[in-house]
Amino acid sequence: MQWTLVIPLKPLALAKSRLSDTAHDGLRPGLALAFAQDTVAGALACPSVADVVVVTDDVLATRELTPLGARVVPDRPGAGLNAALRHATELVRRERPESSLAALNADLPALRPLELARVLDGAAEFPRAFLPDAAAMGTTLLAARGGVELRPLFGTDSRARHRASGAVELVLADVDSVRQDVDTGADLRAALTLGVGPRTKSAVARLPAPWQ
Repeated sequence: MQWTLVIPLKPLALAKSRLSDTAHDGLRPGLALAFAQDTVAGALACPSVADVVVVTDDVLATRELTPLGARVVPDRPGAGLNAALRHATELVRRERPESSLAALNADLPALRPLELARVLDGAAEFPRAFLPDAAAMGTTLLAARGGVELRPLFGTDSRARHRASGAVELVLADVDSVRQDVDTGADLRAALTLGVGPRTKSAVARLPAPWQ
């Protein structure tokens, strides 16, 4: 089964506010962009992924992600993460009604294509399925097979909300890179331990000690 991945991305100036203890305002947008670039590159290298749609109004992100192979669509109606995902999935389904879709976080800089393939293969067994994040509170991926409504419920306690909505929680070993999103300095350390992509590695090298 081939999947279309939908990746929402905030305006870079507003992204990753919880990394303020790690990077000042001048560096956080670059970090957020690097995370997104490595996420998109890893996703497009996955054999189960047909295409990637990024939802953002950020001009720089659009300019940098499009050459990687992502299709960028505007964030409409500008009403938050779940509204952005609904908008993008409607666009995809309008063109290809039976497309299998998965919403993926934009902050997975250690993403490994074959681990993502294992997650998507697991999701293909259910109408809707999700993968909890490394903290076991949130969600890094929500999938819906062709013809099934995605029904994104990202945000605080999204793991519990997605489970309550009827989505099946995927229990998979050895997919740490798909679970490790980056919101805090501790998350960034964990991602670096897994091994991040080249753009994140370069962005981290610009941070103050001890991050270089």
